[in-house]
Amino acid sequence: MDRGENAVSHAWVKPSEVFARGRALREAVRPKLHDHAALGADRPGAVEFVQASNAPRLQELVPLRVGRMLASPFAFFRGAAELMAADLAATPASGITAQICGDAHAANFGLFGTNEGRIVMDINDFDETAPGPWEWDLKRLAVSLVLAGREGGVDEDGCAKAAEDAVRAYRKTMNRLAELPFLESWNALADASTISKVKADELLDDFEKASKKARKNTSRKVAAKWTRQVERDHWRFVEELPVLRHVSEPTAAAVAASLDSYVSTLRETRRNLIRRYSVADVAFRVVGTGSVGLRNYLVLLHGNEDDALVLQVKQANPSCLSKYLDLPAHEHDGKRVVEGARLVQAETDILLGWTTVDGRHYIVRQFRNMKGDIDPTALRKDHLDDYGRLAGALLARAHCRSADPRLIAGYCGEDEELDEAVTRYAVRYADATEADHAALTAAVQRGELAAEIEDRD
Repeated sequence: MDRGENAVSHAWVKPSEVFARGRALREAVRPKLHDHAALGADRPGAVEFVQASNAPRLQELVPLRVGRMLASPFAFFRGAAELMAADLAATPASGITAQICGDAHAANFGLFGTNEGRIVMDINDFDETAPGPWEWDLKRLAVSLVLAGREGGVDEDGCAKAAEDAVRAYRKTMNRLAELPFLESWNALADASTISKVKADELLDDFEKASKKARKNTSRKVAAKWTRQVERDHWRFVEELPVLRHVSEPTAAAVAASLDSYVSTLRETRRNLIRRYSVADVAFRVVGTGSVGLRNYLVLLHGNEDDALVLQVKQANPSCLSKYLDLPAHEHDGKRVVEGARLVQAETDILLGWTTVDGRHYIVRQFRNMKGDIDPTALRKDHLDDYGRLAGALLARAHCRSADPRLIAGYCGEDEELDEAVTRYAVRYADATEADHAALTAAVQRGELAAEIEDRD
């Protein structure tokens, strides 16, 4: 009888047999093969890629996106997940599929608050999430550490060491997770204690500073800073152009109405909670680097007395990885992002859900729930190295929730073959990214692309 993929009544498999399957895959595709060419044969040029990726965006915001990508090679890399997917499409892979982030660069690991008020760190961006080779996430992380280190003035040895230590931490963490009871590995959270476990003690001060800042980063603070009372019992966002602006009445009405269907996508225990609030205002806000030009709304909700909740309604397009992984179109890309986050993160936003506005797919989440970050470009050599170890460990924990850690551990092995191969690739790809960034800069200087440079002061 075929019990299907959801069956639990299958025969028990010895852990040693699962490890052996991983080792067999290692023999078929040796880890050293991940030291491959940086550029794919069919990849577009950097300028061609940027122009094509700008096409479906709000055109008035395209110069702002280009301006943000011009800031540095690391900034360009942050907006070029699809370009890297094109480069990785035909490269060697272990054959083990996980639910991957799809854009696991070093700045996409952040701090946020749990339901109990603890500050934890995890992957925090799932716009491109999809089932795919776990190696793609690991390589993107390694490359990003090299680029972040270069931007921050870390020497080449330090940049390479940060990348190598990230891969090593991934491998060793996966080995540890493979030996844990399933519930322990599934529920593992990363807080300040994790830093010592991965020997990233130099990062403790950075984590504590970011945690203190994150605890203050709440809807109440956003409402105090970005809204004002315009009449009795009515509040509105205050424009801060070009980043935050009012929307038309039809748009505000459509976004507000979409929250009715959003409620049904929440876990049942959260639905009564969100229904207690009422919508006070809707605004448009520009976010990120890769997301600039997509529709992104903030919704101000009024709660108990002066209680405020700010939700983010963010457009979700198909994952840029899909065409390179031969994946079918998803029924709803907001649902894809939410289900990916719920699978990968050990603790997700209790108000994370999805909706549709004017035929477009969106995710809905708290705009600020004690969110914070550690800027990898601002870290010194020893701190960047520790950040790499922490991020590598977090990535391993994320992958083990969708792929059997015993299988990946069997593939990764106990030697440094994978660490060294991915590091060499990461340095080579960082060089290629610098060349892509230079090509974009030259195109802007020639007038082929318009760029808006923000005043960050």
